[in-house]
Amino acid sequence: MAFNRKTLTGSALVILALLFVAVVLVSNVLLRGVRLDLTESNLYTLSDGTRSLLGKLEEPIQLTLYFSDRGTADTDNPSARALRAYYPRVRELLEEIAARSDGKVRLKVVDPVAYSEDEDNAVAAGIQGLPFGPAGESVFLGVYGSNSTNGEAKIPLFDPGRENLAEYDIAKLIHDLGTNKKPAVGFISSLPMTMGFDQATRQMRQPWAVYGELAQFFDLRQMNAAALKTIESDINVVVLVHPKDLGDDALYAIDQFVLRGGHLLVFVDPSAEQDQAGADPENPQAAMLADKSSDLSTLFKAWGLDYAHDKVVLDRAHALQISIAPNAPPVRHPGILGFTRKDLSADDVITANLDSINMSSVGYLELSKDSQSKLVPLIQSSDQAMSVPVDRLKFLVDPSTLLVDFKPSGQPFVLAGRLEGRFKTAFPDRKDAGHLAEAQASNAVVVFADTDILSDRLWAEVQNFFGQKVLNAFANNGDLVINAVDNLAGDSDLISIRGRATSQRPFTKVAELKRKADDSFRQKEKQLQQELGETERKLTELQSAKSQDQAMVLSAEQKAELDNFLKRKVEIRKQLREVRRQLDADIDALGTRLKFINILLVPLLLILAALGFVGWKSRRARG
Repeated sequence: MAFNRKTLTGSALVILALLFVAVVLVSNVLLRGVRLDLTESNLYTLSDGTRSLLGKLEEPIQLTLYFSDRGTADTDNPSARALRAYYPRVRELLEEIAARSDGKVRLKVVDPVAYSEDEDNAVAAGIQGLPFGPAGESVFLGVYGSNSTNGEAKIPLFDPGRENLAEYDIAKLIHDLGTNKKPAVGFISSLPMTMGFDQATRQMRQPWAVYGELAQFFDLRQMNAAALKTIESDINVVVLVHPKDLGDDALYAIDQFVLRGGHLLVFVDPSAEQDQAGADPENPQAAMLADKSSDLSTLFKAWGLDYAHDKVVLDRAHALQISIAPNAPPVRHPGILGFTRKDLSADDVITANLDSINMSSVGYLELSKDSQSKLVPLIQSSDQAMSVPVDRLKFLVDPSTLLVDFKPSGQPFVLAGRLEGRFKTAFPDRKDAGHLAEAQASNAVVVFADTDILSDRLWAEVQNFFGQKVLNAFANNGDLVINAVDNLAGDSDLISIRGRATSQRPFTKVAELKRKADDSFRQKEKQLQQELGETERKLTELQSAKSQDQAMVLSAEQKAELDNFLKRKVEIRKQLREVRRQLDADIDALGTRLKFINILLVPLLLILAALGFVGWKSRRARG
C-alpha cells in the first residue's frame, strides 16, 4: 500500500508538471497580446484618446527609436544616467502603442553607436545628440516617424522632465503623420495685430510677434467679423481676440461651429492696453476714458461660464516690478503679473514645461451657478489676490496705491482655463439650415481673460539685425499660444489626452517615518536649547551675586548647576541618538516586511491556492 501511495504521489506530481507546461503553451497561444496593467496609476494602459487615434489610422507608420544603449552603459554623467533610466519607460510606451495599432504602427529600436552609420542616420533624422558619452560622444533618446507618402515627424529628445506628457507627444507625432497639411486656423481680432496702417503714427505697423508665429506654423486665415455668417468646414480652430460688438450672425456662426465640434480659443479682457478705442490725436483723454473691455457674454452664458468684464485681478504675490519714472526705483504693480513654472498647470499640454508667463490687467473666470460644464484651470492667481473695478487702473500714477487697504480673497482666481462640456446653443429660436440646438459630443473651449498676454511688450522684443527681424523672447507667452492652437488643432481624441502619472514612485512611507523622526529630533533639540538658556541665565544670576574678587571662581551652586546641565545634555544627546536609531530600525523593519510579502508570502499563497485547487479537483473526481 505504501508503494502504491508513493507511486500515486509521484504520478500526481508528474501529471501536475505536464499540466503546468500544457497550460503555459495553451495560454501563449490563446492569450497572445493580452496585457494586464497592475500599476496604481495604470502607467502601461493607453488613454482612450490614444486608442481611438490608433483606430483611425489608414496607412502604416514606421517609428524608429534611437537610444544610445552602449553609450550610456558605463558613464558617471548624471544626465546620461537619467536618460538611461527613462529609456525603458519610453520603449514600453512605444511597444504598447505598436501592440494596440493592429499592425499600423511598426517599431524599430536602433543603438546609434558613436561614429557609426546609425549615428549618421539619427543626426540626419533630426534626433538631438547630447555630449554625455564617456569621452564626450553624443548620446541619443528620440524617435523618428515616417509614413507611406514620405511624411516625416520626430521627437528630437525625450526629456525625462516631460514624462507625464510622453504619451501625448507620441500620439501627436502619430496624428501629424496621419495628416498631410497644416491645420487651418480662422483668426478674428479687433486689436491691431496684423500688418496695416497706423493712424496715430501715420506709418505702416508691423504684425505682432505672436501673429507671425501663428502664420508660420498654421494655415492662418483672417476672417471679417462684420460679414461673418458661416465658418468653413475645413477650419480646425478659430482664434477670437478681444471680441467687441459682434453681431448676432457672427456669434451664431461661432456658436454652431463649436456645437459641430470645432475648437475655439478666446481672449477677452476687462482692459485691453492695445485697444485703440477712442484714439484721437486732438483729444488724448478720449482714449483713456473709452471702454476697452471685451466680452462674449451671449455664448459664455449659454455654455455656463461667468466672466466679469468690468473687474480686474490684483495679486500681490505675483506682482511684477515696473519703472514709473526714469530716475525712480522700480515698484511692484499688482495688476501686472508674472507666473513661473510652478504656477502653471503641469498636467495640461498647453502650459506644461513653460518657464515664464506675463499678464496685465487680467480678468477672471468661473462657472455659473447652474453650469453643466467643467472649468479646468490653466493659469491661476495666488490666494493673495482680490478683484477690483477696472476703473482703479485708469489714470493710475503710482501702482503701489493699489496695495493700500488690500484685502486678499484667500482663494485663487482662474485667469485662463479649459471649458469642457456638451454645450447648448445660445440661439434656440433660430431655425437656419443645419441648426444644432446642442452639441452631439463633448467639446472644449480655451479661454484667457487677458489680451495683453499677446502683446509684444509682455514677452518679446523684435530687433532688426542686418535687415532680418530677430525675435528675442524673455517670456513664454508665444509658446503658450502656439501650444493652445496646436492642441486644439488636433482632433478630439488628441485633445482628450492629459498628463499621466510618472513612473517615479517616491517612498512615501519612508518619507513619513523620516518626517516624524525629524520632528522628534527637533523637539528634543529645542528642549536642549531651552535648558541651555535656562542654565546660562542661572549661572549669570549666581555670578552677579558674587563679589568682584570671586568673579573668576565657580561657586558650589554654579558648579552644581553646570554639572546638572552637562549631565542633562548627555541624556538628551543619548535620546537624540535613540531617535535616529529607531528611524533606521523602522525603515529596516519596513524593508523586511516588504521582502517577506514579495519573496515568501505571495508565492506561498499561490502554492496554497494551487494545492487547494488540486484537492478540490480530487474530491470532485472521487465524488
